[in-house]
Amino acid sequence: MPQRSQVLLEPRKSPVQARSVASVEAILEATIQVLLDEGKEWLTTTKVALRAGVSVGTLYQYFPNKSALLQAALKRHLEEITVAVEQVCREQKGNTLPQMATALITAFLAAKSRDAKTSVALYSVSSDVDGAKIVQQMAVRSNKALVGMLETAREPLTRDPHLVTSMLQAVMAGVSRRWLESGAPEKQLDAMRQELIFFVSAYLEASASPPLKPRR
Repeated sequence: MPQRSQVLLEPRKSPVQARSVASVEAILEATIQVLLDEGKEWLTTTKVALRAGVSVGTLYQYFPNKSALLQAALKRHLEEITVAVEQVCREQKGNTLPQMATALITAFLAAKSRDAKTSVALYSVSSDVDGAKIVQQMAVRSNKALVGMLETAREPLTRDPHLVTSMLQAVMAGVSRRWLESGAPEKQLDAMRQELIFFVSAYLEASASPPLKPRR
């Protein structure tokens, strides 16, 4: 039997018709706006419906409560970032490791910084809406895309590509979150991008070099 918290977080139904899709997009966009303007404590389904220009009844057709709204907004946000990573990994297959690193970090940070305030706001509600589960689902997809790209590099890796990918994901996630929560991420974007490209490029190039023999 499903746990009560899981049931309450799941959307009531998925939109099918174009009009329904538009309504759900408006509701999710309104959720972000209310979250940014008033904070998660003051966000209500009534406020979201009013901001979205739909009735509360229409909102409840898709989302049973406030938590379901926030989870859906978080999932949509992470989906956009994951799609950006998957796309760049497809485009970079067969290139050099430095080319892969530059394109990957550029696309990843562009997706993260498209709306930095939204990213930070959604981080703040993640633990309230089972965000770890969504992050894990997206991480599996990104992991698959990254491994697939690295396995085609012109410089064959001498380390396990799955391990290399896990390290890349950890670094990208950790650095980007700290950067976003710095207070002025827009001002630091260019410097952060260059430093992260340098870091990832160096790591990938080292991962393609023969391992050092231990000194006797």
